[in-house]
Amino acid sequence: MSIPMQEHYDKIYRYCYYKVRNSLVAEDLTQETFLRYFARSPHLGRGKRLAYLYTIARNLCIDRFRKTQPELLTEDIADTDCFEQTELHLTLRQALNILPEQEQELLLLRYANQLAVGEIAAIMGISRFAVYRRINSALAALKSSLREEDFR
Repeated sequence: MSIPMQEHYDKIYRYCYYKVRNSLVAEDLTQETFLRYFARSPHLGRGKRLAYLYTIARNLCIDRFRKTQPELLTEDIADTDCFEQTELHLTLRQALNILPEQEQELLLLRYANQLAVGEIAAIMGISRFAVYRRINSALAALKSSLREEDFR
């Protein structure tokens, strides 16, 4: 796999993990995404490759939720030695969980996976202006939530 495709693989994995909260299921979904991409894309060098990959991954995650009981999806808990990092991580996760699902997804795509606004617009099926507006709204809500908690 070439270096750009390896970076795409990592981004798709993070996206799938964010959706299902299970590392093994996320690996399976990521592999299935790339299998479908290579099977269905006769012109691999053309078009919006990353948007197409995210579309496939998103649909697979949705299909997974339809087939799986919610209690079977468990969240992996990262092992860490630093209490402050764990506390900050939990505080941030709680603040993110307050946001609507679509805003969480936008923040993941923009900041964790570092996608361009145009790519996010293509993935989500909304305009670039709507992406900017929703991200700014999500960040404002996140800042407000974090200020209220004062990192307890």
